[in-house]
Order: sequence, then C-alpha cells, then structure tokens
Amino acid sequence: MRKVIVTEFISLDGVVEAPGGEADYPHTGWTFDIEQDPSVYEFKAEELEPAETLLLGRTTYEGFSAAWPERDGDFADKFNSMEKVVVSTTLENPSWNNTSVVRSVEEFAKLREGDGGPIMLQGSATLAKSLYAADLVDTYHLLVWPVILGSGLRLFPDDAPDKHKLTLTETRTYKNGIELRILERQR
Repeated sequence: MRKVIVTEFISLDGVVEAPGGEADYPHTGWTFDIEQDPSVYEFKAEELEPAETLLLGRTTYEGFSAAWPERDGDFADKFNSMEKVVVSTTLENPSWNNTSVVRSVEEFAKLREGDGGPIMLQGSATLAKSLYAADLVDTYHLLVWPVILGSGLRLFPDDAPDKHKLTLTETRTYKNGIELRILERQR
C-alpha cells in the first residue's frame, strides 16, 4: 500500500482556501501578506523529493498545469516529470504531461493499494477533506501561517464522524513565524 501525504498552507484558524491568489475569496493570496522565508520553500522541495505521484483536485490541477510547465529549476523539473493523478468527474484530456484522471475517491483508493512510492496531495482542499473522510491520509505536512482569516474553507470538517488520532513527528519554526507540523495518522 502506498503512503498518502497531504501538504497544505493553513492559517492558524484552519483555513486552507486560496493561499496563492485564487479568485472569489476575500482573503485571496493570504500567504503573500507574510514576509517570505526561503527556507520554507526549501522544505517544499525536501518534502517533494521522495514523492512518486502528485495527487490533485481539478481546480488545483488547472492552476498548476497553467503555471508549472513554463517553469524550470529542480522543483519545477520534478513537478513536471512526475506522475500526476487528478480526481475529477469533469476533467477530460489533461494536457500536463504524465497526468491521468480518476473519477472518484474510491477509484483513487484502488490506485493507493498498488505498488509504488508516496503519493502527495498538494492543496486541493476539497479533495483533502474527502481523503480525510475516507480515512486515506497517512501523513499531514501543515505549514501553519501566523494569520487568522476568520472565514474560508477549512481542512477538517466540522461534522467529522470519528476522531483521528495523530502523532506529531516533527516541527520547525521559521523566521517569519510560519510553523511546520508533520503529523502521522495512528492506526
């Protein structure tokens, strides 16, 4: 069985919506309001290195596939060359190389049962919630930004049916106040 890692930029109050500037959210691009610290992005490269597959929801896929193919450098080269799986009922004929589409979380769960290295979900908040509800997440990489947004899509549902116990395995605090929390699911 393959390990599933969810990595998110998250506000102190649990909001994961529109950290990079997506439209139709009043606090869009909220990560840009915090002083940049290059070591945060060094971690993003570090966490991506062992990942074999990039998992995305349709909206995040559309943003990433519009931005990353034009970029270069080690991080972009890894993103562009790795296998990508999009969970979507509407996406047809994805254009980003090495991309396939599955139509449901259940179909993804079958893929997870196969052989291979870690699968990393980047962003894709709605899909992250669905993976949580289906108990398919093994590890969370949460970059907690020192901001309270007050509204927006949260990572974990208010009506979660079961408690999920996690073990904190690593923390890092960056100069700009961002805190990395790596948490493993206890089974």
